[in-house]
Amino acid sequence: MEIIISKDPENLNVDEKIIDEIKKAVEIIGELYDLKNFSVSITLTNDEIIHELNKNYRGIDRQTDVLSFAFRESDEPEIFDSEIEILGDIIISIERAKIQSEEYGHSFLREIIFLTVHGMLHLLGYDHIEESERLEMETEQKFIMEKLGIGRD
Repeated sequence: MEIIISKDPENLNVDEKIIDEIKKAVEIIGELYDLKNFSVSITLTNDEIIHELNKNYRGIDRQTDVLSFAFRESDEPEIFDSEIEILGDIIISIERAKIQSEEYGHSFLREIIFLTVHGMLHLLGYDHIEESERLEMETEQKFIMEKLGIGRD
């Protein structure tokens, strides 16, 4: 599985340990869901940029914690003769994750990994609009977090 992690803005202050843990979590998710020949892009950003993306792409005029753009659900043309299938993009607000980790009383790392798991599940087709979908997605999130060895510290 190809995992591309970037920062926007590039000077965003993110500990390399956090980036390593995100990559490790995505690799394990890749193993759990048999995503050998897939590519995912993760961008770590701030509230200002994620607010703008949320407004432009979802019509919601506020910041959020994570956005997922599944390539399979997009209008982009299929790429044939490629050994790797693009799963999609995940955008995570570092600022929002810090605030939420404090609000929920757990570590910043746990919040970042949870948002990564949540974003990956969206790329895999899970959603939480309907109650039944929300329950199914929560079950998967709990399963993955347990596999990652991350509880509600």
